[in-house]
Amino acid sequence: MAEYRLYCFAQSGNAYKSALMLALCGADWAPRFVDFFGGETRTPEYRAVNEMGEVPVLEHGGRRLAQSGAILHYLAARLGRFGGGSEGERLEILRWILFDNHKLTSYIATLRFMLQFAKTGETPVTEFLRGRMKGALGVLDAHLAKSRFAVGERPTIADISLVGYLYWPDEFGVSWTEYPNIGRWTGEISALPGWVHPYELMPGHPLPATR
Repeated sequence: MAEYRLYCFAQSGNAYKSALMLALCGADWAPRFVDFFGGETRTPEYRAVNEMGEVPVLEHGGRRLAQSGAILHYLAARLGRFGGGSEGERLEILRWILFDNHKLTSYIATLRFMLQFAKTGETPVTEFLRGRMKGALGVLDAHLAKSRFAVGERPTIADISLVGYLYWPDEFGVSWTEYPNIGRWTGEISALPGWVHPYELMPGHPLPATR
């Protein structure tokens, strides 16, 4: 039995953050497929696993953790990689993870879901989300013009968090030619030993044609 068990599915960028961390660290882990599109996260059984009804959930050593930011911090401490080397670095990592969750992932994930899976087409809501997304991408691109990674010259869990949804640019209508520093940075992360694309790293892709 694997040491770590991750509740996940291939289309989830938040789950990918945790799965990518495990893969980059060479951890002994196994995915537990969550049928999100089939409604599993709304069932009482899944709510007993995570009252928030979300993925990812990490199981390890009798502990169950939810929320990608908490999982990334836990894994960095347990596996001894991609954490901060000083209090200043740890605070910077936290700052960028909070930015990601509030300003980047929140808008990209919702826009992508509406366009790619709900098939809403363009609406005033998608227009709003796209504007917020572009603002956040602009902030990140400008930062990466001055810094190789989110926090200095080496990758950390801040990068793993920020990059979670960025390997699907065609699914939310962005070209990295518009954000060249992000394009360079995502390339550097995908060149790390152990990197795997989310659709290959987690189960559930492709979706059945009936969905």
